[in-house]
Amino acid sequence: MYFDLTSEQKMLKKVIREFAEEEVAKDALERDRTKTFPKEVFKKLGDLGIMGLPFPEEYGGAGADTISFAIVVEELSRACGSTGITYSAHISLGGAPIHLFGTKEQKEKYLVPICTGESLGAFGLTEPNAGSDAGGTSTIATEDGDDFVINGNKCFITNASYAKFLALTAVTNRNGNQKEISAIIVPTELDGFQIIDNYEKMGLHSSNTTELLLENVRVPQENLLGKRGEGFKQFLQTLDGGRIGIGAMAVGIAQAAYEKSLTYAKERHQFGMPLSKFQAIQFKLADMAMKIELARNMVYKAAWLKDQGRKFTKEASMCKLYASEICMEITSQAVQIHGGNGYMKDYHVERYMRDAKLLEIGEGTSEVQRMVIAREIGC
Repeated sequence: MYFDLTSEQKMLKKVIREFAEEEVAKDALERDRTKTFPKEVFKKLGDLGIMGLPFPEEYGGAGADTISFAIVVEELSRACGSTGITYSAHISLGGAPIHLFGTKEQKEKYLVPICTGESLGAFGLTEPNAGSDAGGTSTIATEDGDDFVINGNKCFITNASYAKFLALTAVTNRNGNQKEISAIIVPTELDGFQIIDNYEKMGLHSSNTTELLLENVRVPQENLLGKRGEGFKQFLQTLDGGRIGIGAMAVGIAQAAYEKSLTYAKERHQFGMPLSKFQAIQFKLADMAMKIELARNMVYKAAWLKDQGRKFTKEASMCKLYASEICMEITSQAVQIHGGNGYMKDYHVERYMRDAKLLEIGEGTSEVQRMVIAREIGC
């Protein structure tokens, strides 16, 4: 077993950490306050060639591996959770389905703009009555000549305001109670396609989270992504990869909370000594360091399995579940270590805690992850 990063991965980590500290972290608090989307950050990431990182070079990507993707998500999230989730969704939910299931023509038309950063990637899955039960999809795509006419409603969609197109799931046929669910690439500027950006969220304030309304949106049937009727299977495979991104994001936020807490504990004095000299605080920090290391190793293992072309569903669920739950725990403890200051926005840790909560919910709740793991171990 070999735990060192490759020279390329080490260089990428160095470059993206420097970028995150110089370009992302400096305005993270203000963006959170004003709910401002970091457009300039993503323009610069595009200039760096990071927006298509794991996709083939023939489509404008960098041909990197999944561990490299996890490194970028972690480092961006360490600086700003909103930036981390925007990038993770861009790659794993926006670009990945087109890369995995698209035709060559579809990749040339839709994957290239994602790789160059011309369009952010987004994925339309969740509906008001189809969250954990994604099979409850009620958006309908009706055949009309050579077209699909789509009607429905999607919610909690990341990046849609900055996406020129996205893949979404819709029912293309029914047989009694059985639904044929397919994935379709839909340009967002079509007549009848409305993007509503008015959610009031607990955290991740500078990420873009929207509702989609589709009223008689007409797209050619050639926009079908993958095989008809395999949309459910496709998005399950997509989510497996996305969970690695959420795990990496959790590691990044937890790392930031730990680093802030360690620094604060060394600088803050009570009863004539630094907080870091009190065993109660030392134990909190030791647990933080241990759990972050374990979570990162789980993320890297799931990413490595994916890169080897091996089954990684169980490991993706494990890394997402464990990393998101320890992130929530660590950010809460970070606030506790900071005391009253931890409750104040200027110290950042309350933002980390607010941002962390979504990670236990998005791309499969903690309860769903336990269901997946139980199924994978043969329960």
